[in-house]
Amino acid sequence: MAVKDEHLAAINKLFRTQTVVVLTDLLRALRKRSAVTVFHVLKAMGYYTSYSHKGRYYTLERIPKFDDLGLWHYRDIGFSRHGTLRATIVFLVDQSPAGRTHEELEPILKLGVQNTLLFLVKAGRLRRELITDTYVYFSTGRARAAQQEAERRKLAPPPAGRAALPLPGQVTPAILVALLLDLIHHPGHDVKDVCRQLGAQGLWITPEQVESIFRYYDIKKTLRPRSGRSRR
Repeated sequence: MAVKDEHLAAINKLFRTQTVVVLTDLLRALRKRSAVTVFHVLKAMGYYTSYSHKGRYYTLERIPKFDDLGLWHYRDIGFSRHGTLRATIVFLVDQSPAGRTHEELEPILKLGVQNTLLFLVKAGRLRRELITDTYVYFSTGRARAAQQEAERRKLAPPPAGRAALPLPGQVTPAILVALLLDLIHHPGHDVKDVCRQLGAQGLWITPEQVESIFRYYDIKKTLRPRSGRSRR
């Protein structure tokens, strides 16, 4: 069934004034009672369904500006290149060098994921291992999971006899792990890059705290001079 030009025009007009919409907005724009026509038109135009809010929101393919992980947020509504929340979590775990915990995933996705993670483990789409009292989720590919687990164990607390890292200020273990994972993903990152990357995840750390962690782990970096703004 061909898509009518008037229907394409009506949807384009709707999205000129709204960035994301719900089904009732689309039905109203097309003056239809059935969702069949709505989704026929959307499919022809290309669209995304939100992975948050139970998939209630829609946007056209041309609108999102996805980040490096394939995510885009409009206010508190999340969209993903990978489709559903489940598919997105599987992607985020698979591509991570050291797997991910729910505490690492939630700031990225901006919603709770524990129930979804449990479903994915039971469905055989993720692996879960308890490492230093924390559940870590890995790829189901045997070779990939082995690599991820090896990297994760490098991030585990030091063995007995070695002094624990005196975390400065408000640095939590979750922030420490996020910092070390960032350096695995981006080995060229310096202090300023790390602060910016963690800040984008909603994890706040000062340049001084980053430098302290670099020194403790003997991370050899050529650090950029901090600006007056960074010292605040």
